[in-house]
Amino acid sequence: MTEIPNWWMKGDWFDACSCNVPCPCTFAQAPTGNHCEGIMAYHIREGAFGSVRLDDLKVLAVVMFDGNVWAREGKLSLGLFIDERANDAQREALHKVFTGQAGGFMGMFAEILGEVRGLEFVPIDFEVADDLAYWRAEIPGRAKAFAEALSGPTTPAGARVQLHNAPGSEVGPGQIATWARASDNEVDAFGFRWNWAGQSSKHIPFDWTGPV
Repeated sequence: MTEIPNWWMKGDWFDACSCNVPCPCTFAQAPTGNHCEGIMAYHIREGAFGSVRLDDLKVLAVVMFDGNVWAREGKLSLGLFIDERANDAQREALHKVFTGQAGGFMGMFAEILGEVRGLEFVPIDFEVADDLAYWRAEIPGRAKAFAEALSGPTTPAGARVQLHNAPGSEVGPGQIATWARASDNEVDAFGFRWNWAGQSSKHIPFDWTGPV
C-alpha cells in the first residue's frame, strides 16, 4: 500500500438538500422525512498533498441516504465529481482524500459511506460571495445548486443566520455554519435525479489535515 504523505487543505463547503430549513442532519438528527437527497460542494482555496499543490481545485458529490447517519442508522450512497483541471497527481490526491483513504476528517466520514456510484472528472463552476450572501455550484446538465442567505423579519440587515458548535457538522468541528435557502438543487447524475428547490442549504468552511 502506498504511504500517505502529510497533507492539508482549507476552503469552502456548502450543501443543498431536500431537508426543511434548517437541515436536521447538522444537529446530528435524522433528515426531514428520514430521507435526504443533496449536493455537497467543496472549493479548496489552498492545500497540499505531500509536494502536490491542490490550490483552487473543486470537488462535488451528489448524495442520498436514509436515517440518522451520525447514529449509524444508514449509509451514504454517492457519486463523486472531481475538477477536470486537476493533473494526474492532483486527481490521485483528491480521490484519496475524498474517499477517506488519506485519513483526516474524511477518513472518519468514510465510515458512514456505503455505495459509491461513480467518479467523473468534469468542469465545476463554484462561487461563494465574500459576505456569504449566496453560494452556488454547477456542472452543466448534471448538477446545480444555488442558495441565498437565510433572513427574516428580525434578522439585522446584512447579518447572517449562523450556528456555532454544530453537533453534526459535515466538515468537522470548530467551524461556523451559515444557513440559507436553496433556490436550486437539481441533479441528474449517477442514477440520481431530483429537484428540491426551496429547501435547506448551509455553508461551512473546512480546515483539514491528514493522515492522522
